[in-house]
Amino acid sequence: MPFGAHETMEVHEILNEKVNQINHFAWYARQAQNPQLRQMIERHLQSAVEFYDQIVSYTHDYNHAQPQMQGVGMVSDTVEQIKYGLHNPARLSPQTGGGMKDTDIASAVLLCHKNSAKNAMTASLECADPNVRQLLMNTANACAIQAYEVFQLMNEQGQYQVPTMSEHTAKTFLHTFQPVQEAPEAPYVQPAMSQTSSPSYENSNQRSYPAAGGQAASAAYRGMNSGMGQGAPSAFQQPISGGYSPAQASQAGNQPMGGGSRMNSGNSFSSSNPTQGGMRH
Repeated sequence: MPFGAHETMEVHEILNEKVNQINHFAWYARQAQNPQLRQMIERHLQSAVEFYDQIVSYTHDYNHAQPQMQGVGMVSDTVEQIKYGLHNPARLSPQTGGGMKDTDIASAVLLCHKNSAKNAMTASLECADPNVRQLLMNTANACAIQAYEVFQLMNEQGQYQVPTMSEHTAKTFLHTFQPVQEAPEAPYVQPAMSQTSSPSYENSNQRSYPAAGGQAASAAYRGMNSGMGQGAPSAFQQPISGGYSPAQASQAGNQPMGGGSRMNSGNSFSSSNPTQGGMRH
């Protein structure tokens, strides 16, 4: 099963970063003077090697994936143990002489963990392979936990001081956000029909008869429609508005159609031209 192009590039960057992290942590552990700092770096170095080997093993053999994070526990601490406020912070400036003090080493380890956590989590979001995604997420979570452990040590020793702001200012700023108030959905109300609009009616031939004249026109239409037969002439099928009125439609049934003559009782059909010797109607 091949890697996707995007996740291949992301994994390559994370492995390259892990190599740099391992090399630096090994050197930091040898240079640190504080035993507590040195022991912490050694544990973090071992963790970095394990995560590196897990990713490399999976890229070589897909059967060696270990989706569960191993060897890294959550740091136990409470808010009360954190030292807030600035208390004569030390002056800092870059050192070009090549040497590193414990403060510099701790700061370097902290920054390495922070960037590794962000880079690994970003890379995991671009992975299609679920095992690679989980391995990168494990790496990101481990670096986040270890970064907080470094912060705790530096904060305890006064090397990482947390500036504060007025409690009133902080609460005023953050309390502008309020919990979501779930409003009940309003019941659906069917809109009322406008009084100026009238419904359309349809006869058996699916022709529309708008009731343009209100109730009177509707009654006239119903009377006309009830008197129409199955074989009603086309004049009866015209709409009331613009065609025959009910009275005109009634007279139309007694008039000759199409200019021809109607049959008289006892007489034969005659020509439509009365001057041709035929009988007048």
